[in-house]
Amino acid sequence: KVQDGCNYFCAFCTIPLARGRSRSATIEQTLVEAKKAIVMGAKEIVLTGVNIGDFGLHEGKREETFFDLVKALEKVEGVERFRISSIEPNLLTNEIVEFVASSKKFVPHFHIPLQSGSNKVLKMMRRRYQRELYAERVALIKSLIPNCCIGADVIVGFPGETKEDFLDTYKFLNELDISYLHVFTYSERDNTHAVTLKGSVPTAERAERSKMLHILSDKKRRAFYEQNLGREEQVLFEEDIENGLMFGFTRNYIRVAAKYDPLLVNELKYVRLTSIAPEGHMEAQEIDEEVFNH
Repeated sequence: KVQDGCNYFCAFCTIPLARGRSRSATIEQTLVEAKKAIVMGAKEIVLTGVNIGDFGLHEGKREETFFDLVKALEKVEGVERFRISSIEPNLLTNEIVEFVASSKKFVPHFHIPLQSGSNKVLKMMRRRYQRELYAERVALIKSLIPNCCIGADVIVGFPGETKEDFLDTYKFLNELDISYLHVFTYSERDNTHAVTLKGSVPTAERAERSKMLHILSDKKRRAFYEQNLGREEQVLFEEDIENGLMFGFTRNYIRVAAKYDPLLVNELKYVRLTSIAPEGHMEAQEIDEEVFNH
């Protein structure tokens, strides 16, 4: 965790009230924590926080930036991967994307909250961007890192979101080159601006919109997996076991299954992605590391 709190007061969110203002440890302190994780055996470190792109505020003053942190972590020895968790589109700068594109340690995976594909709804939500900026970010990522996995958060049923607004969001997402969605059904929260807005969406309608986006997410993920069929990738296996299978993730966040072997936990293996299982994960064939590197 590299950051906590938030200075953004989005209409639907209570985090600034619950967690306070945005604040971070220093880069030096964060590097110490990363090195502790490496000593404990971590091979992948995920950078998390409430609003990680706002990293670098110390006692309310901007002293460092998230990009400064990324550059410093790249030099840390003994870890295979760094993964950036959710980062706001207006804080995901071109220089961060360009750095990840050339990085040996930062993996090709971004999770970028959208919340709505309607500029009208984004304004009501008090978000700090319009959908055109989001589309520009996705286009830049895909131009520099074609096999990058991109996830998005979306809220359905926000007060004042008409059926036309939702269909605008659906069309925008359908045409966007992203890999999966995290879909949230709007629910009222005390002490938020959203509860004062008119145009409450009926619960059944919220559920229907959520269902449509979940189906779209499944289609997006499958299309992304299909694009990666036949590729040779490195999988980090986790202690995630179901029905005799264990699972791990490629650098670009494809979930891969293997027959359970306790010796594989926290191990990196080179594989060729061979097929998509009915359950949605990918199946793979292990390949020799020397052949892969050759």
